[in-house]
This record gives sequence, structure tokens and C-alpha cells, in this order.
Amino acid sequence: MRYGPDRKAQSRAKILHAAAQELRAKGPDRLGVADVMRRSGLTHGGFYAHFASKDALVAEALETMFAEAAAGSGRLDAALADPQADVRPAFRGFLAAYLSAAHRDGPQLGCPLPALAGDVPRADEAARGKFAWGLARTGQRIAATLRRIGHRDPEASARAVTAQIVGAVALARALGPGAESDAILNDALEALLERFAL
Repeated sequence: MRYGPDRKAQSRAKILHAAAQELRAKGPDRLGVADVMRRSGLTHGGFYAHFASKDALVAEALETMFAEAAAGSGRLDAALADPQADVRPAFRGFLAAYLSAAHRDGPQLGCPLPALAGDVPRADEAARGKFAWGLARTGQRIAATLRRIGHRDPEASARAVTAQIVGAVALARALGPGAESDAILNDALEALLERFAL
């Protein structure tokens, strides 16, 4: 039985979504094609109709991961799109959500940066390129926010903010839930709110 192009595109999207979740939870080295296909509700044999290799899947799944993470920044993006909006409340909400216990405890649904920063250096060039692209997009969103609130060096500060929030989540995850982990997240958030008068 032959299926139309819409069905193939839907299957591909399912695979990428499942691979994005697996990547966040396990990293590229432990991602298994059979697990991804099973999670997608598809057979393992159909994988090569969509991707040439596991490396190709990882690179495309990274793009999916960043797109899914960006969807969670909708309030900030909406504020940035409105030239009259005060972006401070949306930026405060973005930082609070990023530096939350829920984000720490849900890597399969969160930002790819803290989930994969330690794994990407061992990945192939395509995956490293997608990671760099996602990092740049995150930094651009933060820089645009800082520019709107009148910060004097938004690009440099955006790099520092990105490093701070990603590092805080990565360290909090390494410790796991608990008082010290919570303190890392809370202290990072309070420092940023104070720094930018949010």
C-alpha cells in the first residue's frame, strides 16, 4: 500500500519529536534508533526511508529540540514583537521558568543547551553546527530583550546570561533535586533579576 507525501511528513515529524525527547533524556551516545522508532509508533525498518544515518537523525532532532524549546518562550517572543510592550515581565517569566525545579527535573521537555552541552563536543560536525545555531538563537532572543530594556552591551551580556542560566541548570541537574540544587537555581535567578532590575 502506498501512502501520500503528507503521511511521510507526519511520520518524519513523529520520529523527530521522539528523537528530541530521547536526546534530552539520554544524549546522542545512548540514543537508540530502535527506541526512537518504537516511541514514534513506527517500525525500525522504516527508519532509513527518512534518514540516512543515526548522525543525520541527531542533527535534525537538535533543530526540532530548539524549535520546541522556542515554543515555550512564546510570551517573551510576543512581547518582543510588540514595539510598545514592556518586555521586563516577560523576561522575568522566561528566567523564572528556565531556572525552575520543573525545568531541572524535566530534561526531556526542556532546553537542549544544558541537556547536551557535555555531549555535543563528541558529536559530528552537523550536530555541532545545529547546537551552535540553537545557542545563537537563544542568545539573540536574550540580546533583543536586553536591547529593549536599554542595556548598554546587550550582545556581551546575553552571552553571559546564557552561560549563567545554562550552567545553573546543568549543575542543578548534576546534583539532582534537593536543597543545594534548589539554591543554585534560586541564587542564579535572584542575581539576574537584581542585575537587570526585573
